Formats: sequence, structure tokens, C-alpha cells
Amino acid sequence: MAEEVIYVNFDEGVKRVMNNAKLYVRLLTKFKNDTKPDALEAALGSGDLEQAQSEAHKIKGTAANLSLTELYKQSLELETQIKAGAVEPGKLETMKAAFTQTLQEIEKVIAQNG
Repeated sequence: MAEEVIYVNFDEGVKRVMNNAKLYVRLLTKFKNDTKPDALEAALGSGDLEQAQSEAHKIKGTAANLSLTELYKQSLELETQIKAGAVEPGKLETMKAAFTQTLQEIEKVIAQNG
């Protein structure tokens, strides 16, 4: 059976903010409103690997801090590939798909807990 993909690990995320669910929901809302993969995509498109790595690193770090499991995994893989100078075809799209799905899951969490 396929492993279940976790986009938002609510329980773990709440633990990371000392069990303050309201704070966690506020942080998810801020992430949803402020984080966009556009700068990463632009940097990759222009061949600015240093900037692309920085942008991937920011998304990865925020995803880790908020327990956005799949987005963390995909942005880590992308950052690693950028660092190596060899991004697999479709890897950016895979990360962006995880980003989009994560935003949809964040919407549900906010609706249920906001």
C-alpha cells in the first residue's frame, strides 16, 4: 500500500509552538499569505543557482518549522539538486505541486481550527 502523503502535520506543528493551536493557525495563515515559489522559479529560470538555492532553503526551513511534511521533503530535494547543479526535469513542478496541495490543506486546517 502506498505511503500516505502528509501535507500539514497539525499535531506536530502545534507541539512546535508549545501547544498553542491559535498561534499555529496564525503562522499557517502568514505562510499561506506570504510564501510564494515565484522567486525560486524566476531564479532557476534565469540560471541564478545561488539565488534559487536561497529561495528553496527559505521554503524548506519554513516548511520544516510548520511541519508541512511533503513540502519540506520536496523543497529539500530541490535545494539539494540546485546545490549539486543538476536539477532533474520536472523537479520544480513536483515541488510546486506539493506547495499548491499544502496551501489547500492549510485552508482546511484554518477552516477547522481558526
